[in-house]
Amino acid sequence: MKLHCEVEVVSRHLPALGLRSRGKGVRAVVSLCQQSSGNQRRPHASGDPASPHPACLFISTMKDKQGTRYKQLKKNIEQFFTKFVDEGKATVRLKEPPVDICLSKANASNLKGFLSAMRLAYRGCSINTQLSTPKPVKTSEFEKFKTKMLITSKKDYPLTKSFPHFLEQLQTSNCGLLRVDMRMLCLKNLRNLDLSHNHIKKLPATVGELIHLQELNLSHNHLESFSVALCQSTLQKSLRRLDLSKNKIKALPIQFCQLRELTDLKLDDNQLIRFPFKIGQLTNLHFLSAARNRLLFLPSEFKMLSLEYLDLFGNTFEPPAVLPTIKLQVPLTLLELSTRTVLNNRIPYGPHIIPFHLCQDLDTAKTCVCGRFCLNSFIQGTTAMNLHSFAHTVVLIDNMGGTEAPIISYFCSLSCYVNSSDMLK
Repeated sequence: MKLHCEVEVVSRHLPALGLRSRGKGVRAVVSLCQQSSGNQRRPHASGDPASPHPACLFISTMKDKQGTRYKQLKKNIEQFFTKFVDEGKATVRLKEPPVDICLSKANASNLKGFLSAMRLAYRGCSINTQLSTPKPVKTSEFEKFKTKMLITSKKDYPLTKSFPHFLEQLQTSNCGLLRVDMRMLCLKNLRNLDLSHNHIKKLPATVGELIHLQELNLSHNHLESFSVALCQSTLQKSLRRLDLSKNKIKALPIQFCQLRELTDLKLDDNQLIRFPFKIGQLTNLHFLSAARNRLLFLPSEFKMLSLEYLDLFGNTFEPPAVLPTIKLQVPLTLLELSTRTVLNNRIPYGPHIIPFHLCQDLDTAKTCVCGRFCLNSFIQGTTAMNLHSFAHTVVLIDNMGGTEAPIISYFCSLSCYVNSSDMLK
């Protein structure tokens, strides 16, 4: 019975000697074996022979393929530490020798099964799985520890073999993929996923279960949208870089702005007609490229961004309208009044409190220049703004050397519009 993981063996004598462990595991194959009765090639880690064929623990690494044996687990385990077993981590404390065997980066289900077998060995009970005798591990066993894989053609794509479980970087470009391979979604250590230059039309919501994913490259595909489910997944906390360039996306959902850890966003060569109007919530965004789309204007919250680099070249920006669009309601409707009250007073809301359609209304409310909110009663005006006001480096938006683009502003009342009319001049 084998477990592929990272292992650190920590002696409990170190603190008494004023020493510390290095605090980093090494890739290893941990085996639960049947102790043979004859002499072993390797010296025992500790303990005396007991039963003819007791269960023992055998740890092999790339540097030590012959392995180290910790014999007789029966009554020799002091404690199991399994608080983080769902994250693929656990520690087994042995009595003799006095060491802690720290396991990490293991498949959670495999780790649970392995620990269950160790508990049976500790109690002296029979283990359902047939145990082999300790033997050196082959180099091929450590292939499963690959952390980086690059596939750039159809003929190299693995159809019968699974992806190495410990992959952190995976590139499958020019492979003719029509959909995301579900085997990729089992790679829980994945940090960088490159699916560029394929024919993918839709992303499964389960991509959001890759809890460590920091970089996602989906450029040169046939995507038409980016789902709300992905925007509300664990990607909110992990995703830093996203490349959606060279697709067929016309609009991003409002919830896209919940991906607040984004630092780099590429949207070039799509069919975007607008940005999400709450884009100002992407406070960590430093690099934004949306060249050659169909943008007519920028949302008012665009002014809240603080970018290092901005490229909006080749968009069809319209000149600012001379006259504002007036949609004021007198008197205000109950929906308008309640929306303003909830948002202006920052009252928490959600589908578990109020109907879902009301949550959607609250999510789509506009922000007035005064900082208050409005839903359907507002005045809308546009003004040209120099993009250098919120970006350090700006690519010219046209061949004429322009760096100005129209930005929409909202006013919750006539008095707000009058007081802020200078900004529209």
